[in-house]
Amino acid sequence: MARQTNTLFLEQWLRTNIGGISYSVSGHSSLSTSSSSARAIIQAWSEIRDSLQNQTFNPLILQSLKTLLNSQASLHVADPQAKLLLSVLSSRSFDLPSESYPILLRLLYIWVRKSFRPSTALIDSAVDVLSHVFATEFGSKKSPSFLAEGILILGAISFVPSVSESSKIACSELLCRLLEEDYKLVRLGEEIIPDVLAGIGYALSSSLDVHFVRVWDSLLGIWGKEDGPRSTVPTALMILHLVEWVVSGCIKSRSLKKIEAFSQQILGTSKASYVPFALVMVAAGVLRASRQAANGQGLEFVSRLRISAENQIAFVAQQLISETKGYINSDNDSANSILRQCLSLALARSGAVSFTAPVLLCLASALLREIFPLSHLYMEILQFIHGSGSEFDTNEIKRHLDCTLFKEAGVITGVFCNQYVSADEDSKSLVESLIWDYCRDVYSGHRQVALLLCERNNELLVDLEKIAESAFLMVVVFALAVTKQRLNSNFSQEIQREKSVQILVSFSCLEYFRRMRLPEYMDTIRRVVACVQENESACISFVESMPTYVDLTTWQDFSSKQKMGYEWSKDEVQTARVLFYVRVIPTCIERLPAHVFRRVVTPAMFLYMGHPNGKVARASHSMFVAFMSSGKHFKDELVSLKEQLVFYYMQRSLEGYPDITPFEGMASGVAALVRHLPAGSPATFYCIHSLVDKANNLLSDANALKADDWKNWQGGPEPCKKILELLSRLISLVDIQVAESDDVTRKPTLVSWLQSLSYLSSQAKMEVFTSEERESKENSASPGTVEPQARL
Repeated sequence: MARQTNTLFLEQWLRTNIGGISYSVSGHSSLSTSSSSARAIIQAWSEIRDSLQNQTFNPLILQSLKTLLNSQASLHVADPQAKLLLSVLSSRSFDLPSESYPILLRLLYIWVRKSFRPSTALIDSAVDVLSHVFATEFGSKKSPSFLAEGILILGAISFVPSVSESSKIACSELLCRLLEEDYKLVRLGEEIIPDVLAGIGYALSSSLDVHFVRVWDSLLGIWGKEDGPRSTVPTALMILHLVEWVVSGCIKSRSLKKIEAFSQQILGTSKASYVPFALVMVAAGVLRASRQAANGQGLEFVSRLRISAENQIAFVAQQLISETKGYINSDNDSANSILRQCLSLALARSGAVSFTAPVLLCLASALLREIFPLSHLYMEILQFIHGSGSEFDTNEIKRHLDCTLFKEAGVITGVFCNQYVSADEDSKSLVESLIWDYCRDVYSGHRQVALLLCERNNELLVDLEKIAESAFLMVVVFALAVTKQRLNSNFSQEIQREKSVQILVSFSCLEYFRRMRLPEYMDTIRRVVACVQENESACISFVESMPTYVDLTTWQDFSSKQKMGYEWSKDEVQTARVLFYVRVIPTCIERLPAHVFRRVVTPAMFLYMGHPNGKVARASHSMFVAFMSSGKHFKDELVSLKEQLVFYYMQRSLEGYPDITPFEGMASGVAALVRHLPAGSPATFYCIHSLVDKANNLLSDANALKADDWKNWQGGPEPCKKILELLSRLISLVDIQVAESDDVTRKPTLVSWLQSLSYLSSQAKMEVFTSEERESKENSASPGTVEPQARL
């Protein structure tokens, strides 16, 4: 087979593909910059040669070997040096320490991989020496590194193009025996796994006989053996890229017999000893390599290979779904957890695959349980806080944020959405329900955790929200895919409205985590709002999904045995959700019956007008403005409700002014009610009268302030001045209504009242300014109190 020149040291390439550091014998970094000098390297070779010639073991020989090892990145081992190393290994004059064997094998590996054309005779001699070493020395001096370096050099020799058939068979046989008999050593030193896998890769690329199947059996089976190496995501990724390397070599060299054998003997028949996660990664490696196939000879074989790989992934996914009884069943099995992670990473790195329902469901399960495991984390944290669980490891979340699985969440989400687009209707509906339920669970869980952790562990909360923010992005991308699939002429208007409401409710649950402006989010919102706002039942369905007044003001943590003080205004997660409703409801308010607005919206609207966050309070006032401005539908019913709400609106607004109620919000609400209430409405009179009373009270309070407090009150123009200015602007608005009114009974009285009000307001305003000017002059001479000002 043609040599794969792109990868000199396969084990280093495997580590690179999982973002790891390349380690050599005994854990020393092979990328270390502290390599030995040329003089030190020459000296090391000289000491080894002298020791061999003198037939006496010099303790310095071990240091000389380490000097060469530290320079492996730049070290070149020629045939004469390789012969020297083999002589040391085969010498019976001295007993080598156990630590020297892995180093000697590594140096021979460097010789094999860096030599352009190593001597065939020397290669055959090396095989004889290695066979003798493992027959006589390995049994008493075995170690994880000895095993790994042995597998690595044996695989590398079998991969040499010019190696004799007898040497290749001897290397393959010894390699298979080491894997089959001493696999337990791999568990004792898992840092050697890349070296073991690299040796396997070399062997697979060179053999096509009985050893081919034996090596595959070891690759796919040792992870499931008792006392065998553990199944981990880094190992899985290395298996994926190892197979990619092997199959790519087969495709490039047009080794059609090997491709066919691989398709039939490995992917075509699944043995009971094969571990599912390894099977999935092997199939993914095949898919990744098959993308390199070009038109022409062998394409048919590659196509069959690709079909076999996809079928293998679907088979494993189906087994997982059957074993866990779907996503609904609580499954804490670590093997299944690893398998879900591997399935998602395999599909993320292998490209598009044909749709199958089990794969789609496994991807959904992996996203919600492995990549964004918020529900699990919330449960653990709450159990710990309430004293019903074990100590929570705060570093667990940091490790998750740094893991490969989380970093590839975006790619996995893309694969998931592609599978969704190709799915049948039942599968689409199922995963939609899973995502929407997940959003509600995150809202409920994060509310509790945020309130409990806000004064305990802010760092933990910050890390949790990093996961939640990424989960929000996943939901947005998925929701956009749903709108493109569902909101079209292929579906009834009823289904389109149902899906739109579901998306809006889900977005409301995750609104707290929306920290940036996303085009996908805005596009989705525009689509679903346009669908909802034209239908009364859809509007009602969305509005009635808003938390009730009781939910908003009462702590609902039934898992806690002790009550806690709850302040609704400090519940930021809930506030963000209500703010979402407050912003969206005005877009569909024309289709909302008055009784629904009164029952569902009004309590929350008035509650959040008193929120200390100005943005939230202003949004509530804006919704009131939208309501007062509505009236194309349900006109008669709305007029009555509008007049009723004005009385409470003015009470609620003015009782919080100026400390809480934002003036701009209140001013817009007053202007709206004056414009849209019927001419001569008592509610309008009440509004203006309330403003006048409030201005009077503020003036009385202001007279009691000291001069400095007066200047600094609210950091700007005095609140009473703002109300007076608002009153003066309202005169013209109200006067216009009255002028156009046909109410002959109340019109004369209102006209006279308005004229008096206009005069009093202008006089009060002038006195305020005169008082300020007089105060300024007096304060320039000596500090003192402000003179009492006129009352309205």
